[in-house]
Amino acid sequence: MNQPATPQAPAPQHTQPNRPAQTLIGLALIVPAVIAWVWSYVLPTLSTVARSFQGDGPRGSGESAGTANYEAALTSGFAGQVGFAVLLALIPLAVALLAAPLLAVLADRAGRVARLVTRGVLALPLAAYAPVAVYLGRRAEGIEDGTLTQDLQSPRTFLVSALAQVTFGLVVAVAATLYLSALRRRDPDQRPASAMLTVGGLLGLGVLAAALQTYTAPVILTGGGPRGESTATPVFTAVQTTFRTMRFGVGSATSTLLLVLLGLLGMAAVTLILATRLRIEFDGWRDGPAVREAESFTGRRPLLVGLTAVALVVVLGVTVWASLPWLRNFSADTGPLPKGVETANLFANTWVPPLLSTLVAVTVAALAGFGIGALRPLGRWSELLLVPFAPWLFVGAGPLAIANFERTTEREQLGLFLGLVPPTWLSVPALFAFTLLFRGQHERWRSGGGAGRTLLLPALPMLAVTALPTWLAHAQSPLWSMLVGRGPDSLTAPALVQMIAGRAFGAGGELPLGLVLPLPMLILFVVLFVALMVGYLDRLAVRVGRRGGPDAPPTGAREPAAKVTA
Repeated sequence: MNQPATPQAPAPQHTQPNRPAQTLIGLALIVPAVIAWVWSYVLPTLSTVARSFQGDGPRGSGESAGTANYEAALTSGFAGQVGFAVLLALIPLAVALLAAPLLAVLADRAGRVARLVTRGVLALPLAAYAPVAVYLGRRAEGIEDGTLTQDLQSPRTFLVSALAQVTFGLVVAVAATLYLSALRRRDPDQRPASAMLTVGGLLGLGVLAAALQTYTAPVILTGGGPRGESTATPVFTAVQTTFRTMRFGVGSATSTLLLVLLGLLGMAAVTLILATRLRIEFDGWRDGPAVREAESFTGRRPLLVGLTAVALVVVLGVTVWASLPWLRNFSADTGPLPKGVETANLFANTWVPPLLSTLVAVTVAALAGFGIGALRPLGRWSELLLVPFAPWLFVGAGPLAIANFERTTEREQLGLFLGLVPPTWLSVPALFAFTLLFRGQHERWRSGGGAGRTLLLPALPMLAVTALPTWLAHAQSPLWSMLVGRGPDSLTAPALVQMIAGRAFGAGGELPLGLVLPLPMLILFVVLFVALMVGYLDRLAVRVGRRGGPDAPPTGAREPAAKVTA
């Protein structure tokens, strides 16, 4: 007797890869990042540590110095350099932990229009990042008739105040942007306090790490002096010790001690991320009913709108005031450039090499972030794959400059175009950003959303969000280009302007500061940052804890198994 046919379940609209294939693909996508991480961070770190136990002879000579280099580094005032770097961080910390969250709360409570205007305005300090031009302009204002004015007679106070003024707008912009994302609600009952505290913790760690690696400000404003090294920071001391006195061992010891501190800060950051289940969620190009209800909950009060406007005026006012020495010389006549220097070549040296490394570093980070956050090869423990990268989360070019310089020398690339390419082929901050974004979108993908709509499209603008600041920061940093540049063919704009400044300060000439960040590039960055701030970053939400809501299972839940019919 024929049995009635068993009704078949409707075919699912979305089929995800099975777990073994998903695991293999996820791990495979991490491999390029691991290779770039080993080459860009691990090997230079090991080389720095090994060099710190060697004498100051040629590399690989085998002459052991024992702990003498560390004793010299500590005796020369490493603790004091760290203390001064922390002093430099105090005002930026207050801005990041007090002023920026206040501005973010005001903008969020004032309504959508005020929030979007705030994001657009905050894009300006980000786009106008030109520390060499600003510091040179500020120092030029303190020189009259070839001598320092009274403002520069107390270099320690001058450096602290100048650094605080210059970084004020930048710190407010970065911090307020993150706080606004932490304040984005999915429903009126959601409490963003935990996300705000987590963001504040990460910002505090990042500000401390950046202060420890301060180099451009002391080298331009005070030269580390005037008495001894009263305004020296760890990176400044390591570079000066290595390349001026040729004590590579002592400089490497200073860099190693700094790497330990930065590694601890990075591990603290990843611990905070893992403990709070931090993630980044993309709330869609159009707000749904729940988000609109939450927006109406925040209110559109005239008083809050007015307070937000006043706060933005203050931020812009301080930023413009701090940048006035640069802006006054922005259109100064460059005059004849030094012999052999061509404008086109100078422009290419400044912007093309950092663009090459940035594209590779961010692309590799995006692939690894997709492998960890979306494909989740270790299941709920996938974020543990970030732990090996954590010690280098906050490490910039300074602590690894000695090892990278010696590697570039061995490859005979000093003075060449390839030598100007920053030796960083993985952006660890971008790796964390992409992992957290794909982690936030993973639950929606599991719930049946298409991979293109829930994973790929929301992540494409993040390529620009991470690449643009990385490119701009590398192009405006003078350290690497000054170490590897040889002759007029390998000069970059920051290095050239610093050379011209040495003559102009004594002769009273003008500084062509417009070369550092030309007007077309400035306009380009302004347009791109404003577009990203208003059109994309406003859609991102920084959230912590288990993900709730009717459309998504809790984090860590098992993936639904396919139904089998007998």
